[in-house]
Amino acid sequence: MAETTPDAPATPEKAQPSTPAPAPPTDDLVTTEHTFGRGRKALAYTATTGRIVLREEVSEDGTFSGLQPKAEVFLTSYVAEPTGDRPRPVLFAFNGGPGSSSIWLHLGLLGPRRVVSGDVGSLETPPYGLTDNLESLLPVTDLVFIDPVSTGYSRAVEGGKAAPYHGFTGDIESVAEVIRLWTTRNNRWLSPKFLAGESYGTVRAAALAEHLQTRRGMYLNGVALISSVLDLGSIGLHEPEDRGHVGFLPTYAAIAHYHGKHGTRSLASVLEEAEEYAEHTYPWVLSRGDRLTGPEREQAVRTLAGLTGLSVEYVDLADLRIEHLHFFAELLRRERKVVGRIDGRFTGPAGNALAETMEADPSMDAITGPYVAAWHHYVRAELGYESDLPYEQLSTSAHEEWSYKEFEGKPVDVTRRLTRAMRANPHLQVHVAYGWHDGATPYFAARETFSRLGLPPELTRNIEHTYYPAGHMMYLHDDSRRQQSEDLAAFVRRASGS
Repeated sequence: MAETTPDAPATPEKAQPSTPAPAPPTDDLVTTEHTFGRGRKALAYTATTGRIVLREEVSEDGTFSGLQPKAEVFLTSYVAEPTGDRPRPVLFAFNGGPGSSSIWLHLGLLGPRRVVSGDVGSLETPPYGLTDNLESLLPVTDLVFIDPVSTGYSRAVEGGKAAPYHGFTGDIESVAEVIRLWTTRNNRWLSPKFLAGESYGTVRAAALAEHLQTRRGMYLNGVALISSVLDLGSIGLHEPEDRGHVGFLPTYAAIAHYHGKHGTRSLASVLEEAEEYAEHTYPWVLSRGDRLTGPEREQAVRTLAGLTGLSVEYVDLADLRIEHLHFFAELLRRERKVVGRIDGRFTGPAGNALAETMEADPSMDAITGPYVAAWHHYVRAELGYESDLPYEQLSTSAHEEWSYKEFEGKPVDVTRRLTRAMRANPHLQVHVAYGWHDGATPYFAARETFSRLGLPPELTRNIEHTYYPAGHMMYLHDDSRRQQSEDLAAFVRRASGS
């Protein structure tokens, strides 16, 4: 029998260093004390800024296994001591994009400090400035500014994914959770509660009003919709329909008037003519297609050219359908200028005088520098919050990845969600703010959307409409900003019952 040799002992493998798991995220809020105003009317308030952790309930095989951190959301709140027996209202504010931080409403209109940026023809020079916002809403309501995931300093947790928040439903649910957490942790369930959204933020606000009611039992007192677009199909976004061309027409006329294309006529008379044509003749003309007779088409071309300030030749070649990005490049082409989309009062030199569309929006070029500089000074020097993360005032990744999968095959439209909220809560008040020169969310299209809500008269009366001689961010214009602040303060007081 052959002799066998025992196996040699195995050489242990060298242990590989393990990567330490990231530390669990925690809230990193910073609190500072401030005073608004001077003298006997001075208002003491507490500012709290930083990121709070959003956690998701996790269940395995039907067994609850805890709360898993998913995102860290940046917010800034301003809370003043109540001066009477009633709790102060609280207003939650955000911008739109999608992919925008709340910097614009925060430092442009609502907060206790505001940017000094100047206006058309009198823009400030770098490094710009910051000043007290004497028209802030803080005297009438506490304020909470929310930056959705991937905007501002908000991010998915380390090792997590942001994509679930880059879409309609994920966005609504995450912002709603921020509002629920803040309200609960600060014992504000018995405070009058408001939402204020701008642009896509109006889509978010309308959907949030319904979501907070049906999912969280949180009934609001009011929703402020600034530069509203509840039905993206109404402006031809994602769904190139003729109603988008109709919705823009009065705005084209207003912008043409501002740039001298209507002679000595008043803006009111120009808008009256444009609205009348958009309400009656223009939809009929576009619906006729090849059935439009030669004289009918010729008349339509002349009318549209007169209203928009464009040439007869251009309107004819455009087949009576003027696309908005083309309009901004075409109106002042002979002067080698483009006009602003966010605010049609602004102009800038055309990068290419033959280009179909502008390469950049001169109104955004005018304000981005002042707002970003003011924010970076303010958040560190006055609010005491420090982060090495870049502050994403406009997140390209969030915007480009945004998902509307819930609306596949149909327009992105939240009007039914708003009407559901108003029917369930007949005390819900709605404030709508329009800018005549808003080339992003045209006022006529928005107003048409509100005329089709199908609410009973007693609920329709809960909606108020305000207009300002400026653009999408009407607060860039000082007179409009002051009037808008006054209108919003009156809205909050009335809807709070104070």
